[in-house]
Amino acid sequence: MTEFIRLLEKSRIDYTENEPMKNHTSFKTGGPAAAFVSAKDEAELVKIIETAKSLSLKPFILGNGSNLLVSDDGIKERPVIHIGKGFDYIKDIDECTIEVGAGTNLSVLCKYALSKELTGLEFAYGIPGSCGGAAVMNAGAYGGEMKDVLVRCNHIDSNGNKGSFSKEELNLSYRHSVYSDSDYVITSLVLKLKKGKKEDIEEKMRDLIGRRKDKQPLEYPSAGSVFKRPEGYFAGALIEQSGLKGKRIGGAMVSEKHAGFIINYDNATTTDILELISFCQNTVKEKFGVELETEIKVIE
Repeated sequence: MTEFIRLLEKSRIDYTENEPMKNHTSFKTGGPAAAFVSAKDEAELVKIIETAKSLSLKPFILGNGSNLLVSDDGIKERPVIHIGKGFDYIKDIDECTIEVGAGTNLSVLCKYALSKELTGLEFAYGIPGSCGGAAVMNAGAYGGEMKDVLVRCNHIDSNGNKGSFSKEELNLSYRHSVYSDSDYVITSLVLKLKKGKKEDIEEKMRDLIGRRKDKQPLEYPSAGSVFKRPEGYFAGALIEQSGLKGKRIGGAMVSEKHAGFIINYDNATTTDILELISFCQNTVKEKFGVELETEIKVIE
């Protein structure tokens, strides 16, 4: 990592050493990143990726950190590239088509669509995270998903080349896209929405955010739903039926409000959370014969 940092300095790219990842994850856990760099724009992002490639380093790409668990030991062997302010923008392509930077907060995009009286994104209001992260995992809720509105994603590949994938090429499925298993870095998304009535859009957004507040433990650090929905079941229901609501390991707890959420209840470590995840998986497997697969990404 020393050589990577030297090359960043040579290129006059700002970076931070030993950056606490707990400051960049919604779980508020995680050890230090040996090298942490926020790309100011696409040109700088290309330079950073090329630098990592020249040293055979595979960077970890970070958005809002809302679907992420970082080891208590941190990220030592690979640089962390943050897709932040340089990729936080929204611009109109035509009356119903929007391009949005990958670093833009998803709820900010939803409010922008509301201001333009565009419908189709209401489902995403209140989903934590960046637009880039939402595209990578085809985020969804309340009967909608990114697949419904995405037209194209623009990206940079591991060699620093710019490109894009059309909707058909994105291979969008439940919590998955072509980006889920690749080294491509999304820089922006193009979305196609529909004209609607502002009062109807606003009412739906208000309804959905109200449901989230009623049913989800938003007052505690978490990463949203921990597990993917098993076919024919609901993960939260299986965990609740296993008697695990309120189950604690260290400072981590299965939410008493929604069993599909694990929360940082009392200064939890990543290890606490991972042990509780494993405990839930083993218990549900034993009681119901169902394998729970995590929705969150674990970086160890």
